[in-house]
Amino acid sequence: MRILHTADLHLGQIMYQYYERFDEHRHFFRQIEEWCEMYRPDALLVSGDIFDIQQPSAAVRDFFNSSFVALHRRFPDVKIVVTAGNHDSAARVQADREVWGLSGVKLVGHGPAFDVSASDDGWQDRFIVELPSGFIVALPFMSSLRSEILQSLLDCVAQRNSDGRPVVMMAHQAVAGSNSEGHTDIGNLKAFAINELGSGYDYLALGHIHRPQTLGFDIGDESREQSTYAAGIARYAGSALHVSCDEQYPHTVSLVDIDRHNGTVELRRLRIDELRHFYVLPQTGEPAFQSAEELYDSVDRFCNENGRGYIRLRVDAGCALPVDFQQTIYKKLESTDNEVRYNPQIIRENEAVDEESCEKPVFEVAELQQMSNPLEFIKKTMDNYPELKIEEIEKDFLEIEEEMRKGDSGK
Repeated sequence: MRILHTADLHLGQIMYQYYERFDEHRHFFRQIEEWCEMYRPDALLVSGDIFDIQQPSAAVRDFFNSSFVALHRRFPDVKIVVTAGNHDSAARVQADREVWGLSGVKLVGHGPAFDVSASDDGWQDRFIVELPSGFIVALPFMSSLRSEILQSLLDCVAQRNSDGRPVVMMAHQAVAGSNSEGHTDIGNLKAFAINELGSGYDYLALGHIHRPQTLGFDIGDESREQSTYAAGIARYAGSALHVSCDEQYPHTVSLVDIDRHNGTVELRRLRIDELRHFYVLPQTGEPAFQSAEELYDSVDRFCNENGRGYIRLRVDAGCALPVDFQQTIYKKLESTDNEVRYNPQIIRENEAVDEESCEKPVFEVAELQQMSNPLEFIKKTMDNYPELKIEEIEKDFLEIEEEMRKGDSGK
């Protein structure tokens, strides 16, 4: 059985609230088409986070439809299986499943219900895809897991798998032990133990973590083009595109060959050619910018020499920038026709830290929730603001309260 495994497309993402990425995703899908042509996989698996937000625009949905329809038309023998992630609306994905099913594409939005039982005939078929070459158990993001339900799906496959075909399971979850470096929202999801996802698969096709990795193996292995494992591995394919400048590691699509159930897994890492890379100016190891002129010269040089990419600036804390420097940067980038894109959150370096001035009062959440009077909070924090005159503030609050009472009585 041969599969292409990817995840975390984040279609419709807008970088820095300004830059659309349709051309970058189009470039990615061209590579998927090339790999389908070259390697002829049995299935293409997309393990969640199809969209960047739960209510994508009509243009983004049209892009999703046209991209996958084009793939299916060109490679009708490649089974496409797409599951919802935590960024997706499970209901919206689920609502389209019947239409896509007419063309042989499997969409899965909702996970198994918690009240399914052995007597609920046929529920497993909503998640099991049987191919001549093997089985795919397609599971979307689930905020909570019931291991017995997931195991029952794998047990169902085991009963049908009399000829020892490979078994692949899909999931969009944070799994304990994964390397989430560069991933900004991992803290929003509970990390499940790997054994909570059941046993009996040969390859667990994971989504959610953006860094490609095979769980239980050194992250340094990702520098290798090919690896061989005993069946039963779990892998994050990683995101289709870099989604922040923190993701400095290579992004890949996983080409997976499994010879038989409980056999051998051959993994090839297909390096994604990013249309636009992320850069920090100056590069790490070089001194941060000391002046606006130095900064402007570097941006001009990048535009002339690179001509494409996302840039973020490192500026020394002692560098006084003019108030219009952001507008100046955007003006300089106009000549690149939107090919060079700018992250306006500059990195300030070498700032002196006064530990005493950094000390802030600590409040429990419950304590804050019980503060009905703003003056109470001000009094508890006024030591950090010696210029405040509490007597004047109290007088102002009393005047405001009196005005509000007069307004209420006049209604």
